[in-house]
Amino acid sequence: MQAARRYFKSFASGFVVAVPVTVTFLDYVGYVARVEGASMQPFLNPEDRSFNDVVLLNRWSVRNFKVNRGDVVSLASPRDPEQRIIKRVIGLEGDTVKTRTYKNRYVRVPSGHCWVEGDNFGHSLDSNFFGPVSVGLVHARASHILWPPQRWQRIEPSLPTDRGPLDQETIDHLEEQGAVTIPKT
Repeated sequence: MQAARRYFKSFASGFVVAVPVTVTFLDYVGYVARVEGASMQPFLNPEDRSFNDVVLLNRWSVRNFKVNRGDVVSLASPRDPEQRIIKRVIGLEGDTVKTRTYKNRYVRVPSGHCWVEGDNFGHSLDSNFFGPVSVGLVHARASHILWPPQRWQRIEPSLPTDRGPLDQETIDHLEEQGAVTIPKT
C-alpha cells in the first residue's frame, strides 16, 4: 500500500508539472493539426490520397504578427471565428493584388492586413470571398508536413507563378490608362 501511495504521489506531482508545460508549449510554440478539405490542393491533401495531410503549425514564428508572402498559415476564419482555415499569404500590407473573384479587380492591402488564398482556385473560401484579413487572425505558420511519411517535408514560402503583388510599374500603367482605380480598402 505504501508503494502505491508513493507511485500515485509521484504521478500526481509529474502531472501537475506536465500539464502547464504542455499547455504553454501548445499556446506559444506550436502544435500538430490535420488539414481537411481541398482548398490547398495539390500542395496539401493531393487528390490521389484517401487521407489528410498532418502539418506542424509553428505559433512562435508569427508571435509578432510577422508573416511573409508565400507562407502557408493557419488563421481564424473572418466569417466564423471558431473555424480555423489554412491558406497561403499572397500579399502584405501596402501590396496591390489582382483579385480573382472579389468585388474589386485590384485591391491595395490595408495596414495590418494580408491577402490569403487557397492554392485550389474555385474550391477555397479566401480573401477573394471575404477580402483582406487582419494579420491578428493568423495564429500559426505551417512549417512541415508530418504525415503521411512519404510526404514529409519542410514547407518553404513560395508563391504560385501567377499570383502575388503587382509591381509599381504595372500599377502606374493601369492607373494611367484609367483602366482601373486601385481602391484603398
